[in-house]
Amino acid sequence: MTYWIVVGSEENMRIAEERGFDIFGFKSTRRSEVSGMRPGDKLIFYLTKIMKFGGLAEVTSDYFEDHARVFKSEKKPGEDYPFRVKVKPLVILAPDQYLDVREIAPTLAYTQKWPAEHWRLAFQGNLHEIPEEDYRRLESMMRQAAGVRG
Repeated sequence: MTYWIVVGSEENMRIAEERGFDIFGFKSTRRSEVSGMRPGDKLIFYLTKIMKFGGLAEVTSDYFEDHARVFKSEKKPGEDYPFRVKVKPLVILAPDQYLDVREIAPTLAYTQKWPAEHWRLAFQGNLHEIPEEDYRRLESMMRQAAGVRG
């Protein structure tokens, strides 16, 4: 099982939520990472701009390519997030429950690869594999924020 941080907009997480979290799409530059996803892998949604963790989902399929317009890109209007996996939601936080990345990220094992003052570099790009210990910690914090038992 692999644990991933998905770096993207709150809008795209909410688009997935409105669809019932049937799929999630990744940028056209992420084929190699997404092609390695397997059912059971876990996704953590890091919401850019607001710098919050917003939810957790589980991958339920191997990846596939689909160019139907579902997700949106502010930086690259033609981006259609073609590499997709089926997912199911585990914990999706309401905006007032989001976890502040600035308070958590500097203490994660994953971010220790960078100098402390540059931990934000860990979240550049659309998709990052993280250690299980970081996932478990974030999962616990999100379940607590949502009032969901583990």
